[in-house]
Amino acid sequence: MIQIRDLEVELGGTEILDGVTTDIEDGQFVGLVGPNGAGKTTLLRAIHGVLKPDSGSVSVDGDSVTSLSSKEASRRIAVVPQDTSLSFDFPVEEVVAMGRHPYQSRLSGPTAAGSHDELVTSAMERTEVADLADRSITAVSGGERQRVLLARALAQDTPALLLDEPTASLDINHQVRTLELVRELADEDGKTVVAAIHDLNLAAHYCDELRLLAGGEIRASGDPEEVLAEDHLEAAFDTRAVVSRHPVTGSTYVTALPERPDDSAGRVHVVGGGGSVSRLLYLLSAAGYDVSVGVLNEGDSDLETARSLGLDTVTEEPFAPVGESARREAERKIREADATILGDVEVGAGNLANLRSAREADSVVVVEERPFEERNYAGSDAGALYRELGERGQVVGPDDLLSAVERAVRRSPATPP
Repeated sequence: MIQIRDLEVELGGTEILDGVTTDIEDGQFVGLVGPNGAGKTTLLRAIHGVLKPDSGSVSVDGDSVTSLSSKEASRRIAVVPQDTSLSFDFPVEEVVAMGRHPYQSRLSGPTAAGSHDELVTSAMERTEVADLADRSITAVSGGERQRVLLARALAQDTPALLLDEPTASLDINHQVRTLELVRELADEDGKTVVAAIHDLNLAAHYCDELRLLAGGEIRASGDPEEVLAEDHLEAAFDTRAVVSRHPVTGSTYVTALPERPDDSAGRVHVVGGGGSVSRLLYLLSAAGYDVSVGVLNEGDSDLETARSLGLDTVTEEPFAPVGESARREAERKIREADATILGDVEVGAGNLANLRSAREADSVVVVEERPFEERNYAGSDAGALYRELGERGQVVGPDDLLSAVERAVRRSPATPP
């Protein structure tokens, strides 16, 4: 659908795009990711044909965009810009109806297949702005205006859709709704979508493929798991990150790590099991902590992760309850640690001893994704222990782990001032 060859763009004496070459197939949803100033918006403008490159070419459906008239280009490509400011004072419905302009003749009115009114109404309903129809575009919020401009692009009824940071002005609820709709447009309507997306995790979840831009070049291209590799991210963003799988969606998940002034961030012990802390182990290890974990049974996926990272572990035989020797070893490591992290682990009679051992900790961080009642198979004693640990420490979600651990380590008596 879209073919880009050796594209070079210089603006104000600065090279923005340097030899960009890539293909975007029919019906694909491709995300452009990269640091600020990487050239994502410039690439979208070149694809749309509003920016003429210094060299190279962009073809849409076999034709060079620079050879198409403005109306013809607008019948093939619709754009949702990053800047949602509009200077005119028209009702929302009229703004959406402007998407039909490429199909109108001065003499005969709308000429495209399908009813003008039906396409406008459908676009407003799909973007959830129908209730704003009579309001002035200048009287709606930035997030609402973003959805109005998406409705205008849908009313344009083009085979290709370009979006520049389509979720930038939206709250998390409408971010998800917007990208679900864009995903639907690719899957069900067969539209080819190219979107600049700053949130790497949203891009990984919704896009078929990604193009990672940095320094005016495409540094990586392909499926999200391939593109969002840790070495690619470090080179493009000049920051450390851990790439794992989201525990709920299974999508590639990126967590940026804070910079550390020294090599030793502190010592932590992790209580987990059943795969509940594998991602946490990656995060803590990459953040520079000296990590131990256990007690874990042989064959547990958390144990496999810990060993792959070279972490210190306390183990027990497969399917066996935590024995006295392993419990004492875990308690020793907990006392030596600056902080102990209790993962979102299921607790039964066999591993209840891990909760009891965690009481030895000076600083505790409880990572909670599910209510404990849903994973407590050890009765009231386990519930009482869990509440005690939560009251003594911090109860956080997985995304707040690193900041919580940093606070816990600073407060620990074992940490030198």
